[in-house]
Amino acid sequence: MRYEIVHLTEYSYGEAVPLCHNVARLRPRETDRQTCLRHDLIVSPTPLVFRERIDFFGNPVTSFSVQNTHLSLSVTARSEVEVQPAPGPSGLFPMTWEEATGILASGVDPGVRLARQFVFESPQIPHQSVLADYARPSFAPGRSLPEALLDLTGRIHSDFRFEKGCTSVGTPVLEVFQARQGVCQDFAHLEIACLRSMGLAGRYVSGYIVTEPPPGQPRQVGADASHAWVSAFVPGTGWMDVDPTQGGIADENHITVAWARDYDDVAPLKGILLGGQQQSLRVAVDVIPVADGDVSPT
Repeated sequence: MRYEIVHLTEYSYGEAVPLCHNVARLRPRETDRQTCLRHDLIVSPTPLVFRERIDFFGNPVTSFSVQNTHLSLSVTARSEVEVQPAPGPSGLFPMTWEEATGILASGVDPGVRLARQFVFESPQIPHQSVLADYARPSFAPGRSLPEALLDLTGRIHSDFRFEKGCTSVGTPVLEVFQARQGVCQDFAHLEIACLRSMGLAGRYVSGYIVTEPPPGQPRQVGADASHAWVSAFVPGTGWMDVDPTQGGIADENHITVAWARDYDDVAPLKGILLGGQQQSLRVAVDVIPVADGDVSPT
């Protein structure tokens, strides 16, 4: 599948801002299944400093500084991405979850050593015995890791209610667990915390998902949103992406932007500024499937 993505972020300020420094992770990354065909980042006012780099986790990063007085800041990312279908887990991953934890604990293979960093705690994802207890029914003795992972994903989807506005980007995992509600970011943090508490490697994936309007209603421009899901390491095979918000495997409808330890590492846009009291924020996202020959959205 090929997609056009437009991600608009607008800040408005109650007083003039003479200076701001920002970091954006808005360019979809290259993966085994995904190719970024085109990407443009348009910033207004025009930045004096604009730099691109790759971060520790391999994600594209753009840093920019606006150094003239402004009352608003607009950042528009336009991307064209091609995504291939995800391979199915059936019969492809014979490794048990116990074998996987053993390999992650002591394996010396370079891929295993890189994955091991995603077993440890991170700022938003602590090790918690209560979360290991919640995960354990999915991890029966001798069960294959992919089967256990899909079972845990389905349980989170069933046990937790999607509720916008009930959490923030800093809501602790245990609060989400106790409240049994949240949004995609919360459910990704929760599942990763369960995996890490069991000695398994899980990383946080940020990106987009294709959505459809309710039956009989037209598609609303800007009504899509950023999305988050989970990638778990299966030794000998690689990373397997699952989406607890959707309750299954992350497929070609998921467009990857970045991955790292948790949300703090991959926030789409963050920065610091001088002044700017009483600021307001507007975010609009469009994810549009594109057929060959279609014209890009404006």
